[in-house]
Amino acid sequence: RVRLVLSNRPGAAGLARAERAGIPTRVISHQGFADRDSFDAAVVAALREAGAAWVVLAGFMRLLTPTFLDAFPHRVVNIHPSLLPSFPGVDAQQQALDHGVRITGCTVHLVDTGTDTGPILAQAAVPVLDGDDRDALAARILVEEHALLVRALSWIAEGRLRVAPPAAPGGRARATIAGVDTALGLAQGGRAPEQVGEGA
Repeated sequence: RVRLVLSNRPGAAGLARAERAGIPTRVISHQGFADRDSFDAAVVAALREAGAAWVVLAGFMRLLTPTFLDAFPHRVVNIHPSLLPSFPGVDAQQQALDHGVRITGCTVHLVDTGTDTGPILAQAAVPVLDGDDRDALAARILVEEHALLVRALSWIAEGRLRVAPPAAPGGRARATIAGVDTALGLAQGGRAPEQVGEGA
């Protein structure tokens, strides 16, 4: 169940969608805070007040501080428009075009303190077509992002996600989804384009 849709931008489209669906909304502008930690603490307080157990970043374009991540350890989910670890950060679609790759895609991952470096939950591939520009490629990736995010969140809701801590200091946590073959990225009993595995 979605407990709250929160944005730092009053005009965010997700707020209007949530209101139409009867989901509580809240706006907390980052401009009213002296620093990132203070803003993140206010957001954490609002999420806790709403009873949120997980946080999904959908178009939230601010880096999160340890203040936020420590409040929801291994429970902050992001979607990124590339096959991580390739093309992290901003404008991943243009990065893919600039590098001349023939396949790109999207990744659902848990958020850590790095930029798009958290444990990978699922990935979907999208071909780069001759004549693609950034907008055309981004539009095709977005279709897959929506489907992949819903699939990954359903796994979380079903209690199938497991996060193993790093095996050694400085290592990466590893996420696995029960019922998904981590070697092949195939859901048991059917076709699935996603892959699961370690963070970059």
